[in-house]
Amino acid sequence: MREELVCIICPIGCQLTVEYDGQRIVKVEGNRCKRGLDYAEQEIFHPERIVTTTVRVTGAALSLLPVRTDRGVARDLTLEIVLEASKISVEAPVKLGDILIRNILNTDADLIATRSLDKADHQ
Repeated sequence: MREELVCIICPIGCQLTVEYDGQRIVKVEGNRCKRGLDYAEQEIFHPERIVTTTVRVTGAALSLLPVRTDRGVARDLTLEIVLEASKISVEAPVKLGDILIRNILNTDADLIATRSLDKADHQ
């Protein structure tokens, strides 16, 4: 099989052409360093993504809080993680980096706040 990828490990963004069979990389072209080969192997056989979404927040000036996983998770779990996050609501105040869900869906990744939100003044 053959696949075209853009390596995202460094800012160069090498255009990779990857040939592989069902179990291993046969050939990689276009990478300027060994990290391109490592990236191709990861992306072909075990793709991961950082999941970003929002959760409801109460008691703040905003009604949605941006969140993300603190590490990459299997790409095929991204939608399930978004759906799981949509089930929760948090109360302000929330601080940047607060863990909202530990080990979300048993992925070893935590869902964390990506901004701080103070309690809204209700006068």
